[in-house]
Formats: sequence, C-alpha cells, structure tokens
Amino acid sequence: MRITFLLTQSLESPSGLGRYWPLSKELVRLGHKVVILALHHDFRTLGRRRFIREGVEVHYVGQMHVRKVGSSKFYFGPTRLVWVATLATWRLMRAALRTPTDVYHLGKPHPMNGLAGLVASRLRCKPLYLDCDDYEAVSNRFDGDWQRQIVSFVECLLPRFSDGITVNTRFMLRRLSELGVSERRLIYVPNGVERSRFSSVSDDDVDRLRSQLGLEGTKVVLYLGSMSLANHAVDLLLEAFVIVRQVEPDTVLLLVGGGEDYDVLRVQASVLGLDNAALFVGRVSPARAPLYYYLADVSVDPVYGGLTAQARFPLKIVESLAAGTPVVTGDVGDRREILGGGEAGALVPPGDKQALASGILRVLQKAEVATRMRRAAEALGHTYYWDALAPGFLKIYELR
Repeated sequence: MRITFLLTQSLESPSGLGRYWPLSKELVRLGHKVVILALHHDFRTLGRRRFIREGVEVHYVGQMHVRKVGSSKFYFGPTRLVWVATLATWRLMRAALRTPTDVYHLGKPHPMNGLAGLVASRLRCKPLYLDCDDYEAVSNRFDGDWQRQIVSFVECLLPRFSDGITVNTRFMLRRLSELGVSERRLIYVPNGVERSRFSSVSDDDVDRLRSQLGLEGTKVVLYLGSMSLANHAVDLLLEAFVIVRQVEPDTVLLLVGGGEDYDVLRVQASVLGLDNAALFVGRVSPARAPLYYYLADVSVDPVYGGLTAQARFPLKIVESLAAGTPVVTGDVGDRREILGGGEAGALVPPGDKQALASGILRVLQKAEVATRMRRAAEALGHTYYWDALAPGFLKIYELR
C-alpha cells in the first residue's frame, strides 16, 4: 500500500519523533511505501528539503505556523501568520496532488493539512484518514480568539469527512464519539518509541554525559520536553523542586528541551533560588535524548488538571519506560494506564506542588520502591515500541 502522511510539523517535533517518523519506518518494514509531506520549523535555513531515509520518502514543502531556532520558539504576527498558513496549505496541496498514493493520512486535524488533504483526496478519489493525537483547540497557544475558533471548527469538521480516525488517548475516543463519529471508524493507537533509539545506548555513553554535566555522585531529577507553559507545567515542577531540595539538598533538576517560555522558566528558577540546582540544557538531538533518561534517577511529567492534560499522551512517559526510569506524574487522562496502574511510577494529584515533590522524594529516598518501579517500567516499555504498535495502526485502512 502507498501511504501519504500530511504533517504540519517537522519530524523533530514531539509528534514527529514519538509517532509519525518511527511509525512510517515500521510501515516500510512491513512492506508499504510511505511518503511524508511536511512543514518545517525553520524552513528557510533548511538544507535538504527532500530525501529518502530508511526507506521513507520525506518532502518538506514549507514553513510551519511557528518558527523554532535553537532552544527558542517564535510566533508569527496575525498578518504574517495568514500568509505563512496560506502558502503552506497551497504547497501541501500541490505536493499531495503530485504524489502517487493509495491513501492520504492527516497527522493532526489542522487547517493547513486538513484543507490540502480534503482537496487532494476528493480530486483524486482517494480515501482520507485522520490522526488525532491532541485536543488542538485547547492545548495550543493562540494570539487571538479567531485563531482558536478556526482551529476548533476544522478539528470538529475533519472527522466527518474522514474514512477512519486513529487516536492516541481514551479521551479522544470519547470526544469523537460525542461528536457523532461511529466507533467502527475509530482505532486507538498510543504513542510509542523506536526500539533502536534506546537499545543502542551504552553505559559508557551515559557515564560520559554524566561527567560532561558534572553530575557524578548526584541524584538527578529529569524533565525532558517542551518549555511551553501553555501546555506543560514546568513552572509547577520548579516550585515542587524547591521542596525536594529542602529534603535532598544535593539533588539536581535537569531540564532538557526548548520553547517560547525557555527564558521565562530560567528566570523563575533563579527567583526560586535554584541557580545551582536547576540545569537548563536546551534542545538536544533525538539521538541523544535517550542518554538523559538513562542518566536520571526519576523522570517527571508535571501537569495541571483539565482538558489539556486529559487529551495528551506524553511522549516523555513512554520514553522513560523504554529506559527503565521511574516516572512521577499527575493522575489524569491515560497516565494511570500507561504506568500500569502506577507500578512504573508515582501518580499524584495534578496541579499540587507538594504532592509532586512527595512523589519525587518517594522515588529518590526509597531504594526498594525505585527498584520495583524500574523493573515495572522495563516490562511495560516493550509494549510501547513501534514495531509492536504498527500492525494495529494498519487496521485503520481495513475499515473502509
């Protein structure tokens, strides 16, 4: 089967890294031809815009709706955004019409890939499928309510025109059912990780990184993810870590990732007196990310309650499981299920800094608890490898 994915983000994004890129490689391994038509976070500086890697054909056609440079993220003004979105939609549509395919699959129900996919599928009489891995109108940052309304409209409209829909959370299953989508058109496929990214990590590599960061003999609490306060409660983690340091003064909080609030969070850490305790690393390459999970004593997915947390399937949790690293997170959405009922980590009330700190301290201070969680994490991690998940994803194409 020839499958064409239409993405509004680059393959280095969380959705690209945790879903579309490893999934595409597994589909190729299973004998399918996969083409990814995507937008890039810094298109104008991108060198190779079209290439074939591990059997997957990738074609970056334009700029995505935000720009990322280094550890920073920049939003376009309204006028510029309309132009960028219009041009991106046209380029995605043109590329989709030129690509030989049996099916189109939209990665996220966004206006740009949504319109491009709808037009291409109708003009070429090809089935259109949709992947919903987030509640877009709630979890994203918008400069104006008109932007949110457009995204919300498209997010509700596209399922009606799709031949089948893949989702990564139980929340999205329920929401789409409430929108009138038949359960027969829905398939649940969680986020996963690429086995080779974690199996290739050596102890020497981890020790080398520990030495480079000056963390020998130090307990490490890890946050690896976006520095965007619109949907990631890193501010809550910093407040909780102040409490952790009062009990475990030699512990270091390692923050890996970038985003529009990167500098804001560094200032907050300084105000909280964490200058020497919170180490901001910035963005790292996907190839190096596993090293940080193996380095850490505990990984943290801080969340507030609400729809944003319910709709997300955090990549950082399944990446932690792949490394056998215990996770502390809020008991909201699918997190209890992902952690095997809490066997592979600590579940705490969301939005509670004291509870979050207590969960972290439980892992750091109780060796027998940490050991039990590590074993459970290693066992669960195998269920989230994409070589195990990809066959289930393919079932969506049998529904039509």
